[in-house]
Amino acid sequence: MQQLFLGFLCSFCSFFAKFAAIFRETFQFFILYMANVIKLHKGLDIHLQGKAEEKLITLKSNGQYALVPDDFEGVTPKVIVKEGDKVKAGDALFINKQYPQVKFASPVSGTVRAVVRGERRKVLCIKVEADKEQQFTDFGKKDVSKMDGQQVIDTLLEAGIFGYINQLPYAVSTNPSVLPKAIFVSVLRDKPLAASFDFEVQGQEADFVTGIQALSKIAKTYIGLGIQPDFQSAIRQMGIEQYAELNIFDGKCPAGNVGVQVNHIDPVNKGEVVWTIGDPTVVLFIGRLLNTGKVNLTRRIALCGSEVKQPAYADMLVGEELATLLSNSYDASKHVRIINGNVLTGRPTTKDGFLGAHTSEITVIPEGDDADEMLGWILPRLKQFSVSRSYFSWLQNLWFSNNKKQYALDARVKGGERHMIMSGEYDKVLPMDIYGEYLIKAIIAGDIDRQEALGIYEVSPEDFALAEFVDSSKLELQRIVREGLNILRKENA
Repeated sequence: MQQLFLGFLCSFCSFFAKFAAIFRETFQFFILYMANVIKLHKGLDIHLQGKAEEKLITLKSNGQYALVPDDFEGVTPKVIVKEGDKVKAGDALFINKQYPQVKFASPVSGTVRAVVRGERRKVLCIKVEADKEQQFTDFGKKDVSKMDGQQVIDTLLEAGIFGYINQLPYAVSTNPSVLPKAIFVSVLRDKPLAASFDFEVQGQEADFVTGIQALSKIAKTYIGLGIQPDFQSAIRQMGIEQYAELNIFDGKCPAGNVGVQVNHIDPVNKGEVVWTIGDPTVVLFIGRLLNTGKVNLTRRIALCGSEVKQPAYADMLVGEELATLLSNSYDASKHVRIINGNVLTGRPTTKDGFLGAHTSEITVIPEGDDADEMLGWILPRLKQFSVSRSYFSWLQNLWFSNNKKQYALDARVKGGERHMIMSGEYDKVLPMDIYGEYLIKAIIAGDIDRQEALGIYEVSPEDFALAEFVDSSKLELQRIVREGLNILRKENA
């Protein structure tokens, strides 16, 4: 009887200890969560078919690479190599004509095969044929703890990866001579079919910490996270909090936009500058450079979309030819759209295109120009996505409340451009403290004073990607915002 009582007591104590540990961890997480959480009530999640499975496929490169200046917004390129030149990985291919100290490094060692130009001799890309045995320019390993902010900047400039950092206002590649009031890094990818940074950073935690530590030497650094508890825990275990302030964004897309995060933490006023990294892989580029002394522009890409046979991940270098990835990955007999990036902000490309500098997904969806729908929009439609409940398909989301229905959308616009209607559509998907529709009207009208009053310094084109998706007027809002920012930048130069 005594043994049974002791056994029961031991079991009870063990259960109580486990319960207390779980309660303590839950309470600690709740306190941390509530201390830094920013709840967003506007936005829209678009659930598409073809999300990449977290498995890595091995690719065999064909050795063709190209660096595309248009991947770096606001940069006027000046090519500093000629056809036939030999370069190492890390050697500069072109510089920013406005800020000549900003170089852009070759992702591989090899021979420069072509400088491709378009109309008015615009530089479209610089092609490099890779060597079989790669050689790297050695910039020397760095002890970040002994560096100051200017030394970090000089190192990034020398190695040709400083241009991957952007800035607000204007949402362009940043000016190294103007120090920011803060640096914002978003590790939350929430656009449709977005690649998982949690999967990408595995095994590279030391490089990520080094990159954040280096950025913190320049200015106060903020990191924006999602609400996933496992990833939050992993980030904190890295020791990131000693270098940067963590902020949790609880909301729908575009909560991951770095501009949205800036707007809710420390908005940009006229005359102020913040540096932004909306592509967290750039932090890995910085960390690898400082830890190894070499430029390594490897990215983990999600091959995704409803037309992809087996959506998965692959490691590729910036500028690598997409034929390496896309060979036999989809049915070539179908008319598809290949997107260098995600469906909201990416650019159309082909198998002969090259991986973008900030691209984390290659998306393949139906083009839709061969669709033949009887009676067109009159049909009730059960397989089409609509935010205005124009189709019956919205009812299915009530039955898929825990696992949202996934759609196979095509690239059709389904309508023509028409006069802008002030209906409040933009406000529903724009979680920023600005009047989106009024700002767009001010940009179209060319009213610079009103643009400034309505907060144009705080926005970037990607912030209007969802508004463009839901816009019943079918306006190219991202293009309009970009043109407005470019005009404002010239006026203030």
